[in-house]
Formats: sequence, C-alpha cells, structure tokens
Amino acid sequence: MKLTSSKELLKTRVFTVTEDEAIEPGGFHIQRAIVQHAGSAVMMAVDGKKRILLVRQYRLPVRQYLWELPAGRMDSGETPLQAARRELIEETGMRAKKWTKLAAYYPSPGFLAEKMHLFVATELTEGEAKPMDDERIETRWWSSREISEQIRSGKIIDGKTIVGFLMWKKFGGR
Repeated sequence: MKLTSSKELLKTRVFTVTEDEAIEPGGFHIQRAIVQHAGSAVMMAVDGKKRILLVRQYRLPVRQYLWELPAGRMDSGETPLQAARRELIEETGMRAKKWTKLAAYYPSPGFLAEKMHLFVATELTEGEAKPMDDERIETRWWSSREISEQIRSGKIIDGKTIVGFLMWKKFGGR
C-alpha cells in the first residue's frame, strides 16, 4: 500500500480528520476520510469476588446513557498501560497492583484509525476519582451473570464492553 496524499480537514483536541488517498499493490485506488486518533486504553477492573466495575455516562453521539468499561484516550508519549493506569484512577478512583493485557483491536477500521488496548486490572484499592471537567460518571460493580444478561438483552450495547467482557470470559476470567 502506498499513501499518495493526505490532507487535514479538521483538527480538534481529541482527533484529526484527514482525506487520504492510496494505491494498493495491485493498482486499486482508495480515497477515504479518516478519523485519526492517538489510541485508547480500556480497563476491566475485576475485584476479588470476580465482579466487574462499569461506568455510566451520557454519550452525546448516541444520545443516551451507556454502561461501559472505563476507557480513555492515550496522551502524547504515553504507553497504553500508562494511559490505563491514569484513566482508571480518573474515572473510578481505583488503583490496581496487577495489570494483564487482554487484547488490542480496531473498533471501526473503515474510517477510524483508533487502536484500543484492553487491560484487566486486579488486586484493586479504592481511592478518589478525578474525572475531567466534561465527565459525569457513575460507577457500579456487576456480576458476570448480570453483564451476560445485559449484553444478551441488548441493554449493554457499547462495543468495547462487549468485546472486553467476552474476551475476559473466554481467555482471562477463569
């Protein structure tokens, strides 16, 4: 793949939108508007009772409150694990002694260049949350069964939460 041009269309504090053109090795020409994003960390905090901590907040793009795994954008120069540690404290006040990387994936690679890094955080201690000025976050511990039921019934509809929970159940929650 050879990138032939990239033009910045919009720059915000969270992402940049570019109009990119490329040619595949076979000669096929591609042109797309792409949301450029630094990447993010997703944290699945699991306590000693195997409960999972979810956050509830209003998500303006979908015009509703969602229960989801805590997550946040990586700051410049930050590793995914550094971002995970910082974001878990900011959003929930929790600190974890043990961190295990569960997965990394692209949530919507057709137009979004964001890579999400999913971590399981265990051996937790509570502290004070420090949400950003534009965040209003509620937290709640959920059993595995409750989350399974909420996903199955269509009440939990956040992609990173569904991916994270199912990956944890399959590969990391035993």
